[in-house]
Amino acid sequence: MSFLDDNFLLQTKTAQTLYHEHAKHMPIIDYHCHLNPEDIANDRTFKNLTQIWLEGDHYKWRAMRTNGIPERFCTGDADDYEKFEKWAQTVPYTMRNPLYHWTHMELKRPFGIEKVLNPESAREIYDAATAMLQTPEFSVRGILKKMNVVTICTTDDPIDSLEHHQKIAADDFGIKVLPTFRPDKAMAIEDAGYLTYLQKLEAASGVSIGSYQNLLEALQQSHDFFHAQGGRLSDHGLETIYTEEYTDQEIAQIFEKALQKQALTQDEVLKFKSAMLIELALMDHAKGWTQQFHLGALRNNNTRMMRELGADTGFDSIGDFDVARPLSRFMDKLDNSNQLAKTILYNLNPSQNELYATMIGNFNDGSTPGKIQYGSAWWFLDQKQGMEEQMNALSNMGLLSRFVGMLTDSRSFLSYPRHEYFRRILCNMLGNDVENGELPASEMAWLGQMVENICYNNAKNYFNF
Repeated sequence: MSFLDDNFLLQTKTAQTLYHEHAKHMPIIDYHCHLNPEDIANDRTFKNLTQIWLEGDHYKWRAMRTNGIPERFCTGDADDYEKFEKWAQTVPYTMRNPLYHWTHMELKRPFGIEKVLNPESAREIYDAATAMLQTPEFSVRGILKKMNVVTICTTDDPIDSLEHHQKIAADDFGIKVLPTFRPDKAMAIEDAGYLTYLQKLEAASGVSIGSYQNLLEALQQSHDFFHAQGGRLSDHGLETIYTEEYTDQEIAQIFEKALQKQALTQDEVLKFKSAMLIELALMDHAKGWTQQFHLGALRNNNTRMMRELGADTGFDSIGDFDVARPLSRFMDKLDNSNQLAKTILYNLNPSQNELYATMIGNFNDGSTPGKIQYGSAWWFLDQKQGMEEQMNALSNMGLLSRFVGMLTDSRSFLSYPRHEYFRRILCNMLGNDVENGELPASEMAWLGQMVENICYNNAKNYFNF
């Protein structure tokens, strides 16, 4: 078996059948990503491979830094080919890191380049891919079509005008691009720039924010606007769920203190976040949306680099937070009044896989298949072992067959082979079970349908796009 051949990661004949006959050709619903909608609206053509591949990719920057590459070649002022050259120097050192697989899968699809990337092949690969990127077939929209993408959900702030989504919808180029409501900044009352953010929210919503009730009104206006533009999901990136006890009067007073630029205690901050989470969850339920919670990241660990580069530049890690009790309290409070929306929980700490896999079963109520989802392995767990462990936990504690499957969570238009990666791993797991006698070979028709459902049908039905 050669590297990255047609049966890459498929260790058995059954796995190969499941992948090639059922998974391979299923369309892609990328229901959570960080792609720039402006690039899609303008059908951007990237000038070279560096711009589409290394621009904004903190996974690669992190590996380059670890390999001793100075910052100017990651986020600095080095020219594009110099940056690519340093990445090519790093690639051989990424063996057994998922970046090695992703890199070569992304060269193979969509470019058809099957050479191994290293310093010797760097110039040839760079020139070949860059030349293709200048053609209409490799514009942003061309790449998305080539990768069989049918729906994309971007991640957007409540203050966003969504003008790019409106242009995309008007163009009707064959792929749905929908906004996702990400109100984390509206909750971040402890941030130094919070009042400045509120001014932007006022401008976007048309609501003057002089009280906590006004804040909720402004967010409701934004939520309504997102819904009108086709948005059907919200998303939160939190350390853990906040579930402090509070009264409405307390929250109003805490918000007033913030407006007056008075210092807040940690207890007040947590109460405010707790209240906001409930209010936002109620908005989601009222419209039949799906709420997503990405939990467990310990962000911005390097304060010096945070000052120099800002957030989302590769200095985050897995955190270890109290999860079970607050998550249970939060979901139970909403469920108790029958106002718990469809929910996807994403876990970053592998020691908590089984915790999440059992938590979802507490609040599945029979109203929707897989109403509460244990989301796909993400960020540091978005690799072969992490995917296998997430799917094994879900299989053992719940129903893998109802899983809504993979997403990219990426800022790169070349990340869609991650869906292929996931599909190969899924088919290999099921194929091994069949050939080990743990699943019946007589049920291949159902297993094939199960694969198709996890790859596409479950998400299509769950989100009702």
